[in-house]
Amino acid sequence: MSVDNFRLQILANHCTAAAEAMGYTLMRTAYSTFVKETEDFSAQLLTPSGKTFASPKTFGATWYTGLDYGRVIAMFDDYREGDIYLTNDPYSGHVATHTPDMHAWKPVFRGGKLVCFIGTHIHNTDMGGAVPASLSRTLTEVHQEGLRIPPMLLMRDGVIDKKLLRILQVNVRMPEQNQGDLNAQIAALNVGERKVHEIIDRFGVEEFMQGAEAILDYAEQQTRALIRDIPDGEYTFSEYADEDSVGGYPCRIHMTLRVRGDSLELDFTGSDPQVASSLNVPTGGDQHHSVITVGLIYVLHTLAPHNVLNAGTVRPMNSVLPEGSVVNPHAPAAVGMRSLMAAVIQACTFGVFSRALPDRLPACPAGGSTLLNVKTATRAGRQVLASIGPCGGGGGGGPKYDGVEGCGANNAFLKNTPVEINEAEVPIEIIRYGLVPDTGGAGQLRGGNAATMEFKLLAPNGVVTARNRNRSELAAWGVLEGRAGANSRFTKNPDSDRAEELRNSDLVNCAPGDVIRLQGPAGGGYGHPYDRPAEAVLEDVRCGFVSIQRARDAYGVVVRHERVCDNSPSAAASKQGDARARKRLVLDEVATRQVRTDRHDSGDHFDYGPGRSKFESIWTAERYDAMTKIMADLPVSWRHFVKHQMFAALADTTPPADGGASDINKIYVELTERYAELPPLSSIDNQTTMSR
Repeated sequence: MSVDNFRLQILANHCTAAAEAMGYTLMRTAYSTFVKETEDFSAQLLTPSGKTFASPKTFGATWYTGLDYGRVIAMFDDYREGDIYLTNDPYSGHVATHTPDMHAWKPVFRGGKLVCFIGTHIHNTDMGGAVPASLSRTLTEVHQEGLRIPPMLLMRDGVIDKKLLRILQVNVRMPEQNQGDLNAQIAALNVGERKVHEIIDRFGVEEFMQGAEAILDYAEQQTRALIRDIPDGEYTFSEYADEDSVGGYPCRIHMTLRVRGDSLELDFTGSDPQVASSLNVPTGGDQHHSVITVGLIYVLHTLAPHNVLNAGTVRPMNSVLPEGSVVNPHAPAAVGMRSLMAAVIQACTFGVFSRALPDRLPACPAGGSTLLNVKTATRAGRQVLASIGPCGGGGGGGPKYDGVEGCGANNAFLKNTPVEINEAEVPIEIIRYGLVPDTGGAGQLRGGNAATMEFKLLAPNGVVTARNRNRSELAAWGVLEGRAGANSRFTKNPDSDRAEELRNSDLVNCAPGDVIRLQGPAGGGYGHPYDRPAEAVLEDVRCGFVSIQRARDAYGVVVRHERVCDNSPSAAASKQGDARARKRLVLDEVATRQVRTDRHDSGDHFDYGPGRSKFESIWTAERYDAMTKIMADLPVSWRHFVKHQMFAALADTTPPADGGASDINKIYVELTERYAELPPLSSIDNQTTMSR
């Protein structure tokens, strides 16, 4: 029996509504701010093999559209009605990707037949480990990142494994909060089970199960049709995190996009080796892993907003994820900051598709959204550990619209936490929370401005964790003559003689009265700034998005104040008046035409900003490619060390005209002479001998 398209659409709507009901249950019953306010959770309906065929569209976490529970589901063969399983271990089944993410799944039976699974995940604020909130760039092994629970049974016959709960409670900093969030997950799973039975009551078991597969097939068909509109070819792009470790060097994601007919490949060969920090992405080599494909799903949704999104969407692609690289690390590499690298992967995906479709995709969104947590104590001595929300920057300008202000398109659409909630739950005072003018990349379509948050700690022994700090050096790029966005900033005690620039630090000890100011990065611009209508620039100035000075310097638009004569009786009665009320901002059209005649076109598709331009003036593509080729042949334990040795050796050097690949080979030979345990590479020896 096949499901006709009309009934299939109705079935798909019911399934999405079921997943939405699960999501609302999670949001309304969770304990932690990060779940109930920021909405870092997911809910899925899964086929018996574990493929997501329905998920919410209106909540904060959008990474999990293509989530596959298949590997963890296959670890068990005795599923019973009422069972609930869970895991948060990044290296067991590769569904969870860092320890705070607790995934739970439940089988649904009808008439003794397994018809589907339902799944949820939440981000726990803390899972124990070396630092509050469990995650920091400073950590080097997954064992430091908190309690790990391998895939295991949580509930059978309606009875929770209390021994497992006890282990959880004694390993985390806020056990009541974790327990409350887990209860919310269980409630969501029960709601999902009930909703599935309601759907089956209407459609029947066979139509429901066949429909679930047909929904996946339909998404695949739509994606293949979309890919056929992309010109066949091979396209490359690189994107970087600022640092591969504390005080380290940039970490590269390199991607080669191959488009062939109605299928494509994302090849990550040339990306950095796994790093001695927590930026690694634990994919287990899964070519459809959700962290790897989320950028692709964003691109496909940008190109065709009405297409269905589920695990079938990514079937027409495969990815190449080299073993021992930052996108496929070996255990026990730390992985807590995988979301930082996920944002870099997404930006790289946007860049490589911008090469393939230069006029259809926007500039780079800000990325680098910082997730802030505060650990301190109340006046009564009660320990507090809470998220106070993400703080990032705007979206990239696009072919039709300016970038969204303050919340870039790859922030997973996490929600901000209201100031009142933060101040009620944590002893802090929010001093400022808003947008930063002049930060969005200039362009015909302007990049979205950065957000800023400033707060004062009111209690002693405070620790602020700022997960995903990035883009202090390497900005979000602009396209088609659009300019790069502004970098992020992170400051302790700004505007004082104790001011300290923290750059990408993510762990800050604070005393009462200390002030933390965070400014996110901003989105890149699209198109030449001089092509932006002068009236639109004037409106930007009036709205406070762009200053008068930047309007002239970046957009070639001259805006000035014009005095307004007010002859009303009320104005005459007040000799002082309000100076601002008697002036208005106007466009100086003559001066604007004169300034805009001095137009400069670079001819470059991308504007990377000064930080990346300086970096790539030393680290050319030839040098970087030569280094990563050497890394691929080294034992994993040597790779991060050798990379740092090479970066140190080439600091402030000028590459030769051929890009300097031979420099890398010579440095490696010198390293093998210095370190006896470092294996020689015959291919490099041969190349170096010939060059001499």
